[in-house]
Amino acid sequence: MASDKPEGTGQPQGKLGPEEHEENWRRLGSEEFDVVVIGGGITGAGVALDAATRGLRVALVEARDLAAGTSSRSSKLFHGGLRYLEQLEFSLVREALHEREMMLNRLAPHLVKPVSFLYPLTHRVWERPYTAAGLLLYDRMGGARSVPGQKHLTRAGARRMVPALKQDAMVGGIRYYDAQVDDARHTMTVARTAARYGAVVRTSTQVVEFLHEADRIAGARLRDVEDGRETEVRAQAFINATGVWTDELQRLSGGRGHFRVRASKGVHVVVPREKIVSDSGLILRTEKSVLFVIPWGNHWIIGTTDTDWNLDLAHPAATKRDIDYVLEHVNSVLATPLTHADIEGVYAGLRPLLAGENDDTSKLSREHEVSRVAPGLVAIAGGKYTTYRVMAKDAVDAIGNDVSGRMASSITDKVPLLGADGYHALVNQADQLAAAHGLHPYRVRHLLDRYGSMIHEVLALGDSDPELLKPIDEAPNYLRAEVVCAVRYEGALHLEDVLTRRTRISFEYPHRGVDCAEQVAGLIGAELGWDEQRRSSEVERYSARVAAERESQSQPDDQAADATRVAAPEAREGIVEPVS
Repeated sequence: MASDKPEGTGQPQGKLGPEEHEENWRRLGSEEFDVVVIGGGITGAGVALDAATRGLRVALVEARDLAAGTSSRSSKLFHGGLRYLEQLEFSLVREALHEREMMLNRLAPHLVKPVSFLYPLTHRVWERPYTAAGLLLYDRMGGARSVPGQKHLTRAGARRMVPALKQDAMVGGIRYYDAQVDDARHTMTVARTAARYGAVVRTSTQVVEFLHEADRIAGARLRDVEDGRETEVRAQAFINATGVWTDELQRLSGGRGHFRVRASKGVHVVVPREKIVSDSGLILRTEKSVLFVIPWGNHWIIGTTDTDWNLDLAHPAATKRDIDYVLEHVNSVLATPLTHADIEGVYAGLRPLLAGENDDTSKLSREHEVSRVAPGLVAIAGGKYTTYRVMAKDAVDAIGNDVSGRMASSITDKVPLLGADGYHALVNQADQLAAAHGLHPYRVRHLLDRYGSMIHEVLALGDSDPELLKPIDEAPNYLRAEVVCAVRYEGALHLEDVLTRRTRISFEYPHRGVDCAEQVAGLIGAELGWDEQRRSSEVERYSARVAAERESQSQPDDQAADATRVAAPEAREGIVEPVS
């Protein structure tokens, strides 16, 4: 097993840099593992961490990038799911709220933060006691332990909290709290924490074939999608944690699981903070579900939609109809309506729902299931981002009979993610840190909420090159050092990885990353040894992706939007379909 020096020695923890990328390829082909996890989303990363901290020999492989799919395109909430109370899914809500509490208090306080929402009341007499009863249950299930409980507001009080609302949009309101997270950053941190405890974590590594011994799956053939190399990995068990690709991987294995996964598309739009004058987020009822208006730094994230999707799984496309749906519903309560011109960013993701219950995707189960597809292969699907740790535990429990020797119980409820230890002390020392490195204290606090105590990886780069502690020219919320860290420590291999997932430049700026692509590609290229041709190719590919996304968002339907989006070139040319 790989090992790192303990915290406090200056040795980067769970490093996923270019050297580790190459070394891990060697290890995949030369070592035998207890379990190989397929899929680098939050579920796969959580499974790798759970298994590694039980003492198992673990590898995680991902065809694209960490959080490249659904796990970078969620509503960015760590929440119990208030609407599930109405569906009487009490156990799911209780479980999710328990997970939220652990993240806020112990496991990831640097990444998961409280966020308030106003629930506007539109009916007199019955709606306030009805909603209050639901929120009281929500609080009692765990909602008010580390966040404030519900607060009732008159119409005037609600409008003072959210001046952007129409005068007649409500008769009053109730404020409650949940939590939010940068999902892509959190997923990457879970994967790095798994690596810290010995897991071999490698992206751009696709499973293209399963290897059988008698009726058992004993190995897999892997393809490096960057250069076409292939190798074979051996393990006592494999766990399919590929989300919306679950069915494709099950077909590749030659087995059939006990469930099918159905993809539901969720679209979010991003607008500047000044476009909605409010001290709180909003939760609005729609005819199908709910719509969130979520504070996100200098922006609002508004979403989401919930529609069936049967087209390209890697690049779900938002349509004009999707965007119009979001704007129509949020504008129904805003005094100054939002327009398409106000939108700075748009992203679309796919929820991996368990199929077979109902034709309406909003009614499909958010519970997860674990299925034994074949001897040596387990699949896990469904669930919510918030409950990833529980999903991971159940998946690892399911391979108990495949792994030789006694397997320890899950302990991830006691394992803080990298950056959590020491975070609160560093927040109190932010002014001193800022002065020591010539930064404004607000910049240090922003870094602490992205890196926690791993902030020293970023700040140390300025010791040898002070220019790295300057902002990116066209994306000043981020330092140039963060780009270098993304490559050196966080596994980024392409321009897209940095602009879309290690940072959120791709939807936080109207240029969506195009205006800073040259500068960021130069920083990445210096770390990865890119020549001028490679840097230009990366910029061209990213720019083509953004252009395709913009054009798809003007299309009237899914088919037209999908055709436009998939025409853009892949960052990882070696991907073969179906992706696993």
